[in-house]
Amino acid sequence: MLVINISDLFQGIGTMFSQTPLVVTFRIVLIFLGILLVYLGGKGALEPLIMIPMGFGMSAINAGVLFMEANKLGNLFIDPLVTDPNDLMNIMQVDFLQPIYTLTFSNGLIACLVFMGIGVITDLGFVLKHPVIGMVIAMFAELGTIATFPIAKLMGFNDGESAAISLIGGADGPMVLFTSLTLAKDLFVPISIVAYLYLSLTYGGYPFLIRLLVPKKIRGKALTVKKDTSGKKITSKQKLIFAVILNTILCLLFPVAAPLFLSFFVGIAVREAGIDKYTKLIENGFLYASTFFLGLMLGVLCDANTILDPKVLKLLVLGMVALLLSGIGGLIGGYIIYFFKKGDFNPTIGIAGVSCVPTTAKVAQKEVTKVNKSAFIMEYALGANICGVITTAILTGLYVTLIK
Repeated sequence: MLVINISDLFQGIGTMFSQTPLVVTFRIVLIFLGILLVYLGGKGALEPLIMIPMGFGMSAINAGVLFMEANKLGNLFIDPLVTDPNDLMNIMQVDFLQPIYTLTFSNGLIACLVFMGIGVITDLGFVLKHPVIGMVIAMFAELGTIATFPIAKLMGFNDGESAAISLIGGADGPMVLFTSLTLAKDLFVPISIVAYLYLSLTYGGYPFLIRLLVPKKIRGKALTVKKDTSGKKITSKQKLIFAVILNTILCLLFPVAAPLFLSFFVGIAVREAGIDKYTKLIENGFLYASTFFLGLMLGVLCDANTILDPKVLKLLVLGMVALLLSGIGGLIGGYIIYFFKKGDFNPTIGIAGVSCVPTTAKVAQKEVTKVNKSAFIMEYALGANICGVITTAILTGLYVTLIK
């Protein structure tokens, strides 16, 4: 005969309110925040590929608390802090996301898979057509990744933590994840969560920054397109040669970040070599699977006890500062090209130097289109976008190499 104990059905509620008022309040806030992220992701206001699984994970982890052995509070999702090999082998047989976290997340593999996927959808032709413009904008758009470092130091973070936080300004999630795992392992969970939350907010925040700093008249500037009468086109062979040479140089200069460089450029190489089966595997398999699990993992890592760290509030502030400065830096770079070309350029393109591919390029085009529907800047914006990925990767290599 089945005997139902009513108290067991409401164990979760009892467990929730057995904690301190601060933790309970924080859990409730995170549950509703998770629901909000799912809603905004479903509407398209935030990036749905990340926000929907992240929102579900965030709400579930904070609601699904239960008493484990010895009346210790826990969950059946993941324990990011376990390091002892014996404990790890035991918990991998209990927590359903632990194997994915241990074998792909904590060692940076998932970041490399995402970066490989970014590489396979990246067209280097935009960079090779306008290399100087793209690199100038991209270098200025690294303002946040450089200027935030001393600010973070002044706020009490060590060198490794400051570097990982500063890279939020590059708006490149895999880079932040890789750097925080290498230089700030104790804080990589909140740093990664803040980074991915803010990357989605570039959709909503950067348009206002563009409108503030670029007058409407200049924002609607259509570019003069010079027809190429030579008949020469940038071929896949040239892109492939460029990718393999640049990959080799960057790996030689920054061997600690070589896994990221390899992942990105091998994705480009597969695309340019026309290996369709690998292209489909990486784009439809690796990229979307790793993005899904990345979002889900970041969500379940948003446990109240893990996030309740006095440093998290500082992280929230510094993340905003880093992205704000990078956006401003990119627009300054756009204005420099604008003045250098005597007005035959749209400085709005500068925001695309922040390497959130292709989000910031789309933001730039969208803001220009609102003013002038016939102005097409996407070619320049994507070039700056891809250059931003390369400059952020170089800064990642510098930070990881120089900071011990």
